[in-house]
Amino acid sequence: MTAFLIADIEVTDPVGFDEYKRLANDTITAYGGKYVVRGGDFEVLEGDWSPKRIVILEFPSMSSLKAWYDSPEYAPLKRIREMSANSRFVIVEGL
Repeated sequence: MTAFLIADIEVTDPVGFDEYKRLANDTITAYGGKYVVRGGDFEVLEGDWSPKRIVILEFPSMSSLKAWYDSPEYAPLKRIREMSANSRFVIVEGL
């Protein structure tokens, strides 16, 4: 079953985050993932959620998503992201 990672990201260091963006895509595709949304314009229709930058990734399964997130390839990039942004991630299975 398809799985999605939904991220709300507040960039605190644009230079560091640009490095993360440049390097992350290859690790995502290596695990079968792809970007569905990558920081486009958005509008909150209901509630008080105030996201900064929304990113949605799609993976073939929850296991492939978790394998990417826990992978040795992504580990150093995760540290770059943590130093250059405040992130909130949610993962969910799709239809």
